[in-house]
Amino acid sequence: MNFIDLQTQYARIDTDINARIQAVLAHGKYVMGPEIGELEQRLAEYVGVAHCIAVSSGTDALLVALMALGVGRDDEVITTPFTFVATAEVIALLGAIPKFVDIDPRTYNIDPAQIAAAITPKTKAIMPVSLYGQCADMDAINAIAADHGLPVIEDAAQSFGATYKGRQSCALSTIGCTSFFPSKPLGCYGDGGACFTDDAELAQVMRQVMNHGQDRRYSHGRLGINGRLDSLQAAILLAKLSIFDDEVTRRAQVGAAYRLELLRRGASTAGEAQHGLLVPFVEQHNTSVFAQFTVQTDDRPGAQQRLADAGIPTAVHYPIPLNRQAAYSHLCCPDCTPLADRACERVLSLPMHPYLDADAIETVVAALAPT
Repeated sequence: MNFIDLQTQYARIDTDINARIQAVLAHGKYVMGPEIGELEQRLAEYVGVAHCIAVSSGTDALLVALMALGVGRDDEVITTPFTFVATAEVIALLGAIPKFVDIDPRTYNIDPAQIAAAITPKTKAIMPVSLYGQCADMDAINAIAADHGLPVIEDAAQSFGATYKGRQSCALSTIGCTSFFPSKPLGCYGDGGACFTDDAELAQVMRQVMNHGQDRRYSHGRLGINGRLDSLQAAILLAKLSIFDDEVTRRAQVGAAYRLELLRRGASTAGEAQHGLLVPFVEQHNTSVFAQFTVQTDDRPGAQQRLADAGIPTAVHYPIPLNRQAAYSHLCCPDCTPLADRACERVLSLPMHPYLDADAIETVVAALAPT
């Protein structure tokens, strides 16, 4: 069984993908080709914002956003410790300090109730992560940010296609950033990402930052990076956009089927119980794209072994909170996020993709929660 299934997806749209790749090979504009502008327009329309800036990876999307906002040495950026390392990495690369705030144990996203206490005169931005495919509580976060005159960057690497109170992820804050890594809900065949905003001035700055700080050819008015998305990756994403809405629907159906079968076998919903097998909790005002279907279990090694014995791959997203990682523990309090610690000890991600059928779901559930 595959953890994700890109092969089935490719077989569904191989004609379109191959034609778009051949078009790039024919025109030869491998960097900043016409596919980039077409992709940016379609992504901006999908999200419902004025501007989309395609970039070379989800990590670079976060870096470009921070640089455009002027984050620099000794500034503080409030974020969550329960996420992939890129979230803190880009902050530290700029000489700034990640200020970690604990999570909501139901959603695994940053707890807005704890953000205000973490704000200091050095705070330059708030960067929540919309983890596992579900948006953070962006209205609450934006309200706190507005009270303190701070911008908000949504790290939406795992939530592109999800909605929050009827609005698309990436359209919920000052800047939204996503990743097109192959395993993401919308993924290319390498690295890729994008930044989204309604602020025209900020969009212009991000375009300059991602292209070596250029305001015109060979004129570099600001510090920048080589953060351009390849035309080939844009072509692949354009092909995948044709089936993306259907895949989002399928992901929701797979997530619902998993939940139903696990609850039938005695699991509880995360947040309603502290022990046993817990299934994901999705807020009523949210939809999730289930970038991962992540459960909690009291016996993760035992559960992983049962699943492995049945030929079922699993993953742990994430085993160590960032404030306990050697690269960051000296910058912060490693013992100040007990809920993130607990999640790291208990979470287990199951196979998840739009093409997981009922038989496969039953096989996974039977191995995870045998009767």
